[in-house]
Amino acid sequence: MVPTTLMAVPAGNRPIVGITMDVSDVNGRQKLDVGLAYAQCVERAGGTALMLAPIVGAIAGQLATCSGFVFTGGDDPRLEAFGGTSHPKITPLHPLRQEYELALLAALESQPRKPVLGICLGMQLMCLRAGGTMDQFMPETTPTHARHWGADHVVTPTHASQSCIRLSAGTVHSKHKQAIIATGAMQAIATSDDGVIEAAAHPGRRFYVGVQWHPERTEDAAMGQAIFDQLIAACR
Repeated sequence: MVPTTLMAVPAGNRPIVGITMDVSDVNGRQKLDVGLAYAQCVERAGGTALMLAPIVGAIAGQLATCSGFVFTGGDDPRLEAFGGTSHPKITPLHPLRQEYELALLAALESQPRKPVLGICLGMQLMCLRAGGTMDQFMPETTPTHARHWGADHVVTPTHASQSCIRLSAGTVHSKHKQAIIATGAMQAIATSDDGVIEAAAHPGRRFYVGVQWHPERTEDAAMGQAIFDQLIAACR
């Protein structure tokens, strides 16, 4: 399990990190939720977690408040927003969430020094926004797809030494049935042994990193908590 002891950091030294939330329709009402582990990892790294309401009109205030952002995991992007067609077997992302997160990513382009970490879905949206392309349904294309669905597997860095984050080879926890196959303006910096792109970074931005795995659920600290530690270090 990921450790739960939080780092004692004076309040004035703790950067505020905005964390995106999932949207669901329940009995005619829209509800928000997010895994607690994201916030625990941010707090453990020395940051203060702030859950972000997915309201496009609130983005300017969120940018002014937050020193950095975490785009969390979730359902599958709707490719119509990128000029494509969504695969019939995807679990589509709630349209309110997709509209908001794409708008937030667009707004962040005007603040290239503000650190951003994308996790699973978050990485996918970052790469799609950067002009990348995606395999929408790995069970039809990747014989080893099962190792990426609620399972652990090994990730190896490629160009990580040239990017804004330090990565080492290690075992990570993944849960995704889609994968980025071209990163656009971003650079692939890690892969799994079956060739799936596992991490990407933007070479022209201070800390703009996506990982396909879930570091908040990864037991190997170097591939889990250390990702959040580097995000908070960049925020400072």
